[in-house]
Amino acid sequence: MLIPSIDLVQGEAVQLIGGAVPALNAGDPMPIADRFSRVGPMAVIDLDAALGRGSNRAVIESLCARYRCRVGGGIRDLETARRWLDVGAEQIIIGTAARVEFVRQLPKERIIVALDAVDGDVVINGWTTKTGRGVAEQMRLLSPYVAGFLVTFVECEGRMAGTHLDRVEALVAAAGEARLTIAGGITTAEDIRALDALGADAQVGMALYTGRLGLAEAFAAPLRTDRDDGLWPTVVVDEYDRALGLCYSNLDSLEWALERGQGIYWSRRRGLWVKGESSGHTQQLLDIAFDCDRDTLRFRVKQKGPGFCHLKTLSCWGPLGGLPALAATLAERTETAPAGSYTRRLLEEPDLLAAKLCEEAGELAVAQGNDAVTWEAADVLYFALVAMARGGVELSAVERHLDRRARRVTRRRGDAKPDQERT
Repeated sequence: MLIPSIDLVQGEAVQLIGGAVPALNAGDPMPIADRFSRVGPMAVIDLDAALGRGSNRAVIESLCARYRCRVGGGIRDLETARRWLDVGAEQIIIGTAARVEFVRQLPKERIIVALDAVDGDVVINGWTTKTGRGVAEQMRLLSPYVAGFLVTFVECEGRMAGTHLDRVEALVAAAGEARLTIAGGITTAEDIRALDALGADAQVGMALYTGRLGLAEAFAAPLRTDRDDGLWPTVVVDEYDRALGLCYSNLDSLEWALERGQGIYWSRRRGLWVKGESSGHTQQLLDIAFDCDRDTLRFRVKQKGPGFCHLKTLSCWGPLGGLPALAATLAERTETAPAGSYTRRLLEEPDLLAAKLCEEAGELAVAQGNDAVTWEAADVLYFALVAMARGGVELSAVERHLDRRARRVTRRRGDAKPDQERT
């Protein structure tokens, strides 16, 4: 699997050779992150914090709020580690401070240990200090307490001359159940394919920034197919992971999709197919992933217009219901609800909506039995969705916010406010 990398210095994306020599400045990291996010999680490394010369905290917090990020650089104490986990980092990358007594205090599934190596020896403090410890030795020591390792071959970093594939098999074995990611010198799709076959992911920076390696080519490197036409079956889902239909992709269509951020596929009859190009019912591409067998793709999209299907239904299996359908209907009615209708009254009379929210929440709080709880919960959800529609907030945004909350490791007591306590 590909892990694109964004290294930050003074708020800008950069690439260094050997961790020291500036090679390029790519500027604002946000558009880069927007593009990289289409292929899954990305590594965001604060080089200033790693070298003790400042911080890119505000930029990284903005990235974590929008994208799936593995955050690293300067995480040397529990307060800093927990802060990044609380702001939404999917995982954190700990380098110099990676000791058993430290990492065991953090949630295992959220921890990646960075082991930077020069000729097999671990180096720390921004790659400036040799420790005399071997990489495999450190991995075996720490593997029971972490979800993954990031091993960077510093002598290869930024040079685009290949990586040490001959060392990877032994490192995968040393990692145990933890997932291994390799960085440093990864330049070609063949490098990524070979690493994937060995059971390791590829963290890539310089080759992507310079265009030496295309994003689609890098992402698709592990893919395989047993079809005679070489196409990859592609399951298309909406932002709620509901299946919309089945398409097909190849490397050409992937390149177009990732560059334009749209649902673009390969038609078995027509060739390159930009979904909705003629009808206007296009798709915003959110992200792409492949399955465990590396032979099927999933496109997560935001569908415009009446739906994905040529029969003008949201999916090729007909209409879809549930909360997303109700939310979409209410959002539409902010413009179309007739004067005097109940929905229009709720949208235009904030005091009425506030009263109904409080009323229905109170009834849910005291409801007993499946039928009563179901009925009252439906009322609460309806009025909450009206409030969201009035505020222009999509249900998917609330879901993403809840996902970020779930990643917090610092918890509040959650006591009721004094004026809300029941007597």
